[in-house]
Amino acid sequence: MPSRSVFELLSAGRPVLGPGIWDALSAKIAQRAGCELAFLSGYGLSASLLGEPDFGLVTQSQLLDAAQRICPAVEIPIIVDIDTGYGGPFNVERTVQALLRAGAAGCFLEDQQFPKRCGHMEHKQVIGVSEYLPKLRAALAVRGSAPFHITARTDALSVLGLDAAIQRAKLYRDAGADAVFIEAPRSIADFKRIAEEVRGVTLVANMVEQGKTPILPVNELHRLGFSLVAVPVAGLLATSQALSRLLAALLRDGTTEAELEHMTTFHELNQLLGLDVKYEREREFLPTEPT
Repeated sequence: MPSRSVFELLSAGRPVLGPGIWDALSAKIAQRAGCELAFLSGYGLSASLLGEPDFGLVTQSQLLDAAQRICPAVEIPIIVDIDTGYGGPFNVERTVQALLRAGAAGCFLEDQQFPKRCGHMEHKQVIGVSEYLPKLRAALAVRGSAPFHITARTDALSVLGLDAAIQRAKLYRDAGADAVFIEAPRSIADFKRIAEEVRGVTLVANMVEQGKTPILPVNELHRLGFSLVAVPVAGLLATSQALSRLLAALLRDGTTEAELEHMTTFHELNQLLGLDVKYEREREFLPTEPT
């Protein structure tokens, strides 16, 4: 279980910022960097696991398998993007039950039509409120008293406009969501209007580089009224660039020498992975006397 819940982090009254991660190593890197929490990104998982765009291709079992590997690897809370919940209320119920067993700290549940796609891609569709609310209620009911933070996300802004998105956010808040997330605001004016009209609940901002939303510093977002800030794809973008640069140098020079200063050392990576701890524990299993 994480050392602190998302609720505890938010109770401090300051913005809570987390990067997107996609595997146990990226989660460990986020923890070592000092991040207070991280998001298991649907985009990141689709790209790393399948080599595919975020088009709803990751299955429920693949997502849960990733969560079961990642969450126990770190002590920081992990919020898991469960997309549309993989079906109706009972599918959502089963997904949240499995995340609770895995030690996840929360989830994002969205109102897109299945198969969904990244909120900053084109041609999205949303389901009706009457279809979404039972799924949200199922998630809230199955978590019970567990400190599992549930964010209701709507993609209605791109499909139906800001008025409809705000109306949905209010309904999701009133249904008991711990946070609401209107995806892909197009301007600072959109942010201001969302914060002015959707009160009494934690607001989520999503910072996607080169996406549809202007990139704002976390303190500015907090001043506007947004307390939970996700930066879901920056790590993946940076990693992809670093690997591309490394491989270009290797193919050009026949060696990685030119990129060594930009690489984590073998020793540092072993430390991050806990090799010293493994060596120490290994000694406990060795015979006390030579055979």
